Amino acid sequence: FLIVFVLAGCAPLPPSTQDIEAKRFESVPGKAVIYLVRDLPDVSREVATLMLNDTMMGSTYPGTYFRWVVEPGRHRIRGFAGDAGAIDIDVAADRIYYVQQSYTRGFTGFGQSFFRHIPEGYGRGAILRSELVGGR
Repeated sequence: FLIVFVLAGCAPLPPSTQDIEAKRFESVPGKAVIYLVRDLPDVSREVATLMLNDTMMGSTYPGTYFRWVVEPGRHRIRGFAGDAGAIDIDVAADRIYYVQQSYTRGFTGFGQSFFRHIPEGYGRGAILRSELVGGR
């Protein structure tokens, strides 16, 4: 009985409803969708907190992603506090965009996010292997 109990504790949790819905990769009429993924493995396993425009969005770990529905136009994704990483992205209505984040700690002791646009196929694959931030 103890062995079964221990092994059951190692089983992964099923995906949340929000995670399943986000992985449908559906556009939103009149809006743009931005997926930001921090792939697993990443250079660092440390937490990286992000801002979208001037709003705190939460933190990523390797193997996590965000799905943001935004107005068309220019948006800035950036690290928080000492993290000077940033990317500006121009988005159009009814489209989906994919951005990859990697994170490393520098010699100064501050972490640094690095962002890049990624192709749809690569982005979808990385997201399917990841878990939605805040989806539980």
